Amino acid sequence: MSLEKILSKVEIAKEEAGRLKDEINVIAVSKVQPLARIKKVLEQGHRVFGENRVQESLEKWPKLINEYGKVQLHLVGALQTNKVKEAMKLFNVIHSIDREKLILKISSESQKIGFCPELFIQVNTGNENQKAGVKIDELDYILELAKVKHSLPIVGLMCLPPIHDSPLNHFKILYEIAKKHELPRVSMGMSNDFVDAIKLGSTDVRIGSAIFGQRG
Repeated sequence: MSLEKILSKVEIAKEEAGRLKDEINVIAVSKVQPLARIKKVLEQGHRVFGENRVQESLEKWPKLINEYGKVQLHLVGALQTNKVKEAMKLFNVIHSIDREKLILKISSESQKIGFCPELFIQVNTGNENQKAGVKIDELDYILELAKVKHSLPIVGLMCLPPIHDSPLNHFKILYEIAKKHELPRVSMGMSNDFVDAIKLGSTDVRIGSAIFGQRG
């Protein structure tokens, strides 16, 4: 596919879902992509990108930003507590808040530096034991801790549906939970299912291979 085709599909999905007035963030997930491919997308005017790893991002994005100007950078992969300080300086949005220790670290760092990126709570919609994300029955506590006790800018929820399940049920679950908690944004949908995700309420879709091509 291509960026142009993706953006066209997003507009069609919005129209079919009656969401034409809604803004959908198309996050071009550029993890381990060759610089030439990233530059091609930048040259097309796109400025919203996603990365999985803090260290990889630090190695390439400051130089790219210096060359192409400001971008909106989303961390969509897991965040280790020892990388919080670096992540908060580089990323505008972090999608993978999933535990109390991480919330406490981000709160402490935000007080030191005087600002905090926008944050999504990652929800384990399948309640999988070995998977990252807050289990549904623990979400109330995590939201209370992050939003109320530490006044962090929690803007929405994110999920990664179980590999062997249909993602649609998980998209519906996440949207309903976000609605219940009056959170405006829902980060769900990737290259293979972003159209369905938009129709089910996604505001932030994370698209890698469909924009950049398969990684070598």
